[in-house]
Amino acid sequence: MERYLCVHAHFYQPPRENPWLGEIEIQDTAHPYHDWNERIAAECYVPNVASRLLDGEGRILDIVSNFAHISFNIGPTLLSWMEHRVPEAYEQILAADRQSREWRGGHGNALAQVYNHVIMPLANSRDKQTQVLWGIEDFRRRFGRDPEGMWLAETAVDLETLDLLARHGIRFTILAPSQAARSRRVKGGGRWRDVSNSRIDPSQPYLCRLPSGGAISLFFYDGPISQAVAFEKLLSSGEHFADRLLGGFSEVRTGPQLMHIATDGESYGHHHRFGDMALAYALHSIEAQGLASLTNYGQYLERYPPVQEVKIFENSSWSCSHGIERWKSDCGCNSGGHPGWTQEWRSPLRGALDWLRDETAGLYQDRLRSLGIDPWAARDAYIQVILDRSEEMGHRFAATHSPRELGDEERTMFFRGLEMQRHALLMYTSCGWFFDEISGIETVQILQYAGRVIQLAREMGLELETPFLERLAAARSNIPEHRDGANIYEQFVRPTMIDLEKVAAHYAISSLFEDYGESTGIYHFELNREDFWQASADSVKATVGRIAVRSRLFGETRRASFCVLHFGNHSINGKVRDHRDDDSYLAMKEEVVAGFELGDYTQLVRIMDTHFGLHTYSLLDLFRDEQRNVLEILTEQTVKGFINRYREMYDQSLSLMQFLQYAAMPIPRVLVNAAEYVVNHDLWNAIRAEPLDCQKAAELLEEVRRWGVTVDSSKMEMVVRYRLEKMMEQFAGNPAGPGLLEQIRTVLKLLGRMDTEVNYWQIQNSYHRMAQTVTLDFSAAARAGDREALRWLEGFRDLGIELFFNIDSLFQKFGLEIPGEEPVAG
Repeated sequence: MERYLCVHAHFYQPPRENPWLGEIEIQDTAHPYHDWNERIAAECYVPNVASRLLDGEGRILDIVSNFAHISFNIGPTLLSWMEHRVPEAYEQILAADRQSREWRGGHGNALAQVYNHVIMPLANSRDKQTQVLWGIEDFRRRFGRDPEGMWLAETAVDLETLDLLARHGIRFTILAPSQAARSRRVKGGGRWRDVSNSRIDPSQPYLCRLPSGGAISLFFYDGPISQAVAFEKLLSSGEHFADRLLGGFSEVRTGPQLMHIATDGESYGHHHRFGDMALAYALHSIEAQGLASLTNYGQYLERYPPVQEVKIFENSSWSCSHGIERWKSDCGCNSGGHPGWTQEWRSPLRGALDWLRDETAGLYQDRLRSLGIDPWAARDAYIQVILDRSEEMGHRFAATHSPRELGDEERTMFFRGLEMQRHALLMYTSCGWFFDEISGIETVQILQYAGRVIQLAREMGLELETPFLERLAAARSNIPEHRDGANIYEQFVRPTMIDLEKVAAHYAISSLFEDYGESTGIYHFELNREDFWQASADSVKATVGRIAVRSRLFGETRRASFCVLHFGNHSINGKVRDHRDDDSYLAMKEEVVAGFELGDYTQLVRIMDTHFGLHTYSLLDLFRDEQRNVLEILTEQTVKGFINRYREMYDQSLSLMQFLQYAAMPIPRVLVNAAEYVVNHDLWNAIRAEPLDCQKAAELLEEVRRWGVTVDSSKMEMVVRYRLEKMMEQFAGNPAGPGLLEQIRTVLKLLGRMDTEVNYWQIQNSYHRMAQTVTLDFSAAARAGDREALRWLEGFRDLGIELFFNIDSLFQKFGLEIPGEEPVAG
């Protein structure tokens, strides 16, 4: 009996980018990471590109890419984030797909996904098509091939969607067993057999005939084992996971069997810590023992085409027992964490968004047709611009879709309409309805997309906000202070809206803390300095300037004048206005400069009010990340003064502390606190110093021991890890470099004296790569009698032991040996 195993992982995070800036802003709930994408990447996506296979003592036998061994899809919006934020992991994922094609007869492990995770049966036909086309084109651009399969968000399905997939070359998709209704043999037809209630045989593919006359293959995953991965702690043990996977095969079935599961990819590391290692161990164990052959859906489909056909339950999904009601009504599906709450808000929310979509679709269609452009063909192709935001692509795209050269205002309207449509698609991201409460961050995110749609429609001449909010008010919150969707919009959406004046205000205020030079880029905007003056006196700083702000998305430019006063700490008074003419700007600048030089700051504020009006900008108007950076600068300046006072206390009391200790007397806590602040500060600086001051660090660690102070573990972990990663990078680039290997081992020895647990993940990866590349030359030289090479190889071996590798196994795997020595345990 031929037994095949395929684990499919659906990796996805909702888009979290600020719709006006195109970047994710800092999310404190993800601390110590910048945002939830970054946190989940560190816990899941990145570990799965280099997962550890461990021996019985917890030492590393090998490092493997799970992506090369499993079937997977990654949401396009998440892949876009990964490309820019974790580029090494992103490239390794693409490489894993290429590797799988070599192993699986030309069939890659990666599947495409509908673009931004919309519930396809709830989308209109036009949006369905764009979702599929964008998902395919995004996949092609990244993986360099056409996708064979496509993942449907929440496996939500109807026949129109399957027809679209088949029409655009998709050969298969994956569904839950509960979505199958009836089956029968392909050849000969015959009577349909009822396979509802998850009674379908998941060990084979099925043919689904479509209304258009086409067909698509469907795989129905093993439900119980997939559920166990998510909810039964199956990933707590690699051995247990392997046994459960093998238990999915049946001795009763005849012919080839495909045992396959489908789960959220985040199970392997984010939902279940070290789940990636359980996955790696299970697959390695099964394959190494010949208990089943690893495969992917494309390869299996080529070898074993469907012999059964199936009819599905339309408007069904894998995460709502009521079909697709979870994304449009109060069906009862929720997290279970808030008894007494309702989800009655789901229906009016979808109704409001549907209304907004339809109103803006008409506006978009009319505006583009007035330019002689096919609006929906342009939208379907707009993924080309989303993937390449260069000016060259923008010009090429406009020239392709317009029958004539567009003027500046026409070009702005063209791209404004396309961006309005992009956000109208993003506002249907499924997570907005999935959870319990309309004020949750996922729903606020899709309301921000709706807010961006409304703003763009306004700029195109149609005001929709008031009627939209009237509809949204029917979506009642479970939390009394939030009241309803309209109030949530006012609380959490309106304050995030950005226009070119706010970009100018951000530039004006942040220029007090950052030297931008003559031109700079801030998110989607280019800013060019036309005039700039800045001066300081009496702890007060002033700046006056004139800039041109240009939107890279639309090409429009706005000139602005500004004046900002900084009175120290967080006290800032900023003014911005549209640039009127050079004479009025110069008159304003002359009055401000004169007022500043006189030192009459009260009068200076009045001058600013006269020229700019009463509206004031402050630190609160900075974009969130830059606001945090500026506040950290201001806080650091304050803390630095306190550190100096603590140092005075420590220096003055040091001899007393030594005597108290000698006399076995307790040291007052206030003195120990001073020592703790000073020692942590100095230790942090010693490890960051260039060159590394190991002697100073060792002395400070002795002070830590002597006074019993606590090392700031989180801060120290970050600086030590960063230092070691840089040292390993230098070592890999110049392995024979003088002292590099010894320095790394010295830092590791220092770590042994700190009560600080360091994440060695990247450092171990570097070591593993070196073991299979540059180390081979040293091994060969050592065998030829080169004593320096022998000493280097011995040091490299010892470093591997310190980094928790099973050195015997690793050296044997890569053909390394140390002449004249027996294998080293560990």
